[in-house]
This record gives sequence, structure tokens and C-alpha cells, in this order.
Amino acid sequence: MTAAVSLAPAPAEAATPRVLSPFPSPRALALEQMPMRQLEKEFMRGGTPSLDDLVGWEFRGINHLPLNALPVAQLAGIKKFVKGFYREADGRVMGYNRGVRRNALDGRWHVRPTRYGFYEVHEVDATSRDNQYLHAVLLNYGKGGNKPYDPTGLLRDYVVQLGDDLFLGKAYGALGPARIPTNFFILERHRPGLTDYEKR
Repeated sequence: MTAAVSLAPAPAEAATPRVLSPFPSPRALALEQMPMRQLEKEFMRGGTPSLDDLVGWEFRGINHLPLNALPVAQLAGIKKFVKGFYREADGRVMGYNRGVRRNALDGRWHVRPTRYGFYEVHEVDATSRDNQYLHAVLLNYGKGGNKPYDPTGLLRDYVVQLGDDLFLGKAYGALGPARIPTNFFILERHRPGLTDYEKR
């Protein structure tokens, strides 16, 4: 006699939680050491991030600035930072920045509590002024609800995905119709953050 075969679906396995290091990965640190021209190649090879995969997370950030800007970055404490992503009640994906206490680049990210530099996140619209990289997502600080005198409102960041938890960004400054490239930045998934506007 042939044994009966059950056609019921196998029970779903519990999702394995992400295990995230508090330190930057060797890959992130290697990107930070690359010259600008090599980072441009890495950026062009990147994929389009999923907005749903960004929401509810904070990402460690490392600014990769031109050599003549490095002393200013160190003094201002902007070499290391955090970006977070959440969803507004109207469905828009938004984000914010947080400062980080200065320490070794390969050390822990000691995150400051204040959130600032808010931005709207969306896929790049080929018909808009900010359409430099169609394979990226755009972090548009001009739509983040920042104060009129806040200079972060001039920023336009493009972000591509290089790995499961590794991303590369390219920042521009918006001066009228002009768009001026300023620097690259590296992002790695760091820890859970806000999920929606109510917790902002």
C-alpha cells in the first residue's frame, strides 16, 4: 500500500533576525579609502534600494569627502553620522540624520539623540530636475520640512545598494537650478529605528 502524501504546506520557519555588528565592516572601511573615481564606478554598479527595506532602520554613515575638506569634516564632527528612515501617515518614506560622537573610524557609533536634516525618499523621476542617477533612490532634503534657514534643505542625496546591508550615496548641493556634487558617503545597516511618524 502506498503511503498517503500530505499536500499541506510545510510550516513556515521563523524569520532569522538580522545579526548586526556595532562596528563598520571591512568592506565599508575599504570603500572609505577608495579614490573618488573608483567610488563613482562602484556607485554606477549599484542597484536600486527597496524603500520598504529601509523603513524602520538606522544606518551607520561615513562621509567620504575631497582631501581638502577632510580637516573641516573632522573638526565639525561630520565624518561619522547616522541616517534613519520611517513612513509618514500619508505613505511617504521620510528620513532623518543624527550626530555621532567623535572617535576612531573603526570604533562604535555613539549616536546623539537629536534628529535633524529631514528628507523625503523616493525613486528618481526621470522628468524632474533631480534625475542624475535613475538607478538610485533620492533623499530630497528640500521636501523634508526643514526650517527655511536650515542649510540641509539644499541637499540632494542619491543612494544605491552594494550588498544586503551596504549602501553608497552621492551628495549634491542644490543652488537654484544648479546641482553641485560634494561628496560620497557609505551607509551600513546599524540598528532598528523609527517605523512611522507617530514615533518621531
